[in-house]
Amino acid sequence: MKGPLGFNADDLLQESLAMQRKLLEGLQLLPTVDDVTYGATAREEVWRDGRVVLYRFVGTQPSSATRPLLIVYALVNRPYMVDLQADRSLVQRLLALGRDVYVLDWGYPDRSERYQTLEDYLLRYIDGAVDALGAASGGPVDMLGICQGGVFALCYAALRRQKLANLITMVTPFDFHTDDNMLSHWARQVDVDLLVDTLGNIPADLMNASYLMLKPFRLNVQKYVGLLDILDDKAALEDFLRMEKWIFDSPDLAGETFREFITQFYQRNGLVNGSVRIGDEPVDLARVTLPVLNIYAEQDHLVPPDASRAMRGRLGTADYSESSFRGGHIGIYVSGRAQREVPATIDDWLNARR
Repeated sequence: MKGPLGFNADDLLQESLAMQRKLLEGLQLLPTVDDVTYGATAREEVWRDGRVVLYRFVGTQPSSATRPLLIVYALVNRPYMVDLQADRSLVQRLLALGRDVYVLDWGYPDRSERYQTLEDYLLRYIDGAVDALGAASGGPVDMLGICQGGVFALCYAALRRQKLANLITMVTPFDFHTDDNMLSHWARQVDVDLLVDTLGNIPADLMNASYLMLKPFRLNVQKYVGLLDILDDKAALEDFLRMEKWIFDSPDLAGETFREFITQFYQRNGLVNGSVRIGDEPVDLARVTLPVLNIYAEQDHLVPPDASRAMRGRLGTADYSESSFRGGHIGIYVSGRAQREVPATIDDWLNARR
């Protein structure tokens, strides 16, 4: 007979026995799991400036695209979330659709790069990569900016419009002061000058801890409890470990770049207020006159939808489109739905703007 909660003592016993079996099988399986890697697609170096490397992804078929597509990722994580594994790879789907795909790898800044600024990242590294691609292809390039990389891409498009043909932003914040942006509320209270002057480069562990505390129960407890359900499934366990490895394989952040980014975007809301400067150059978003596709995630806790949708009406382009994805900040790269929807959306949009 079931109790008032819908189960009885025998149900609890069977559940406990099943969990014991799963734990025993997991203990036998774990030693057989090899070290996992991410980055499923072959790539070749085509340009370098110090630690920053431009890679071209090598597809299994010739590209049919008329322009290269450059992916600009955030500084806080490695860029291979877009190519995590063969069945979770935005890159492989784009290659299969005929795109010629490149990515900037920022590397791991050390203390010698503490004084690098946003000007270095945008007008030295991104601009250098764009020039290299433009020289090879004979024309402007398409750019896909992701998260913080989308902010970089927007600013770059305002400063060097003539070098780009089309711009795609994905899970990119624009209004950093929306009420539902917990990360922004924290960042706006930080004494960023004291932090950078004390630490120099910002440690990756500090940044990771901050992100985990945005959803402390879900990201520090619940997902590891859920790990028990897959301990006897080698493929699922490897998927979990690969994601964990990517999450915690994070670079430190160049101190001056961190100072500028937090101050100009999080604290001053510079894109909305029109106050952003990269070096000596003002970022005038009215100069972003190229076609723009803005893709955002509906359940994104790092970049809430309203923070991204605020881009509408604030650029100089007459060709602005939005696409929403039902998922979160990470799911937009790796979920099954994302694999079906996001690459096709990008490809269709670009095909209409050849």
